[in-house]
Amino acid sequence: VQLQASGGGLVQAGGSLRLSCVASRRTFSNNAVGWFRQAPGKEREFAAAISWNGGTTTYADSVKGRFTISRDNAKNTVYLQMNSLKPEDTAVYYCGVYLSSYGGTNSPRHWGQGTQVTVSS
Repeated sequence: VQLQASGGGLVQAGGSLRLSCVASRRTFSNNAVGWFRQAPGKEREFAAAISWNGGTTTYADSVKGRFTISRDNAKNTVYLQMNSLKPEDTAVYYCGVYLSSYGGTNSPRHWGQGTQVTVSS
């Protein structure tokens, strides 16, 4: 599975961005997908995950209530709507496809290339 993440950019604190992750094949619809992020000098960390059919979503405490993950299996696409952005949200955001139908903080099997999100204060 090849993944293409997009939608990153520069935004002021309090602003919004929507990230997209497009998968190369339809079997994507059987798997959970997650968004992770990595800030400079820090480990990659879990942000959000969504089950194969969108019925279950999981969020890191740091983004809960501000970020929303969703998916459109007909378009092989998962989205991450990010609202009320803070400078500490600045990171490269990666999407990943899990081997299973449900995912969380465990590492996905396949990764996309990442998209930069920068939040200015």
